[in-house]
Amino acid sequence: MARTEGRSRIARAAKVAVVGLLAAPALAGCSVQEVIRFGWPEGVTPEAESMRNLWTWSAIAALVVGVITWGAMFWAMILHRKRKDDDGSLPRQTQYNLPVELVFTAIPTVIVAVLFGFTVNVQNFVDKENPTAGGPADLRVDIVGFQWNWEFSYPDEAGQGGRPVSTLGTSDTIPIMVLPTDRSIQFTQRSPDVIHSFYVPEFLFKRDVFPFPERNEQDNSYIIDRIDREGAFVGRCAELCGTYHSQMNFEVRALEPALFDRYIQLRKETNPQTGQAYSTGEALQALNCGEWCAPEAISTQPFSTDRGQLAAQVTG
Repeated sequence: MARTEGRSRIARAAKVAVVGLLAAPALAGCSVQEVIRFGWPEGVTPEAESMRNLWTWSAIAALVVGVITWGAMFWAMILHRKRKDDDGSLPRQTQYNLPVELVFTAIPTVIVAVLFGFTVNVQNFVDKENPTAGGPADLRVDIVGFQWNWEFSYPDEAGQGGRPVSTLGTSDTIPIMVLPTDRSIQFTQRSPDVIHSFYVPEFLFKRDVFPFPERNEQDNSYIIDRIDREGAFVGRCAELCGTYHSQMNFEVRALEPALFDRYIQLRKETNPQTGQAYSTGEALQALNCGEWCAPEAISTQPFSTDRGQLAAQVTG
């Protein structure tokens, strides 16, 4: 009788725990998509979505294995604990049970092999050398990471003086990399000093920016099939590269293709108000398309790397 009541209490407690786990996301105001992302940001490229799916299903598989393992542990602890009427004899021993050991070896091997297969498939998709649609990428962008800022240029778009259209970050200005949506983009990156890391959280991947990539045998080019929506996405250096590493930020500004084409055209022209070529901010402002055409970064703030200025602020 006592054993039956004990099992009933355990069953009730288990039901309450399951209901609590299922209700927690709803009570927290989370959608199903937010719950199964397990903390990952929402990606904006097909490559990001592919990696997010890998993460989601890997986490779900781990939870399923965990639930089975925890269930077996608690089942053994609750139903096979020592009782008052035990005679002290050992239960049936299975440590040398060959079928059980084969099962416990085969199942983890299959799990690892399946995860490995899916991982390689996603990795090959992310590291592909050409867009999924085939042919060259619609746009090429060169990235230079240096202590402690970024330069972005479009090698196929010649500006004034025959030099490529480019954007250079300074201590006072967050560099904005303007990109089109719905077009494939090839990035090529390098560094003139130390190792940096190109990281846009919504892209869901990081890429090391090596000095002298040819000498280091680094494949420093990669492709994304497209950016799915307009927006402003903060970018960061994700490799400790020196004193002002944490302030080495940039912004990706994704615009619809027609606006991007107009932006590039403006960057090749002379601003009648200044008599100089349009800067990034001036060209964006001239597009007059609302929030996404703000002339300055809206996802992060600049931080002065002028040591003299910082010292004056401290002593002042």
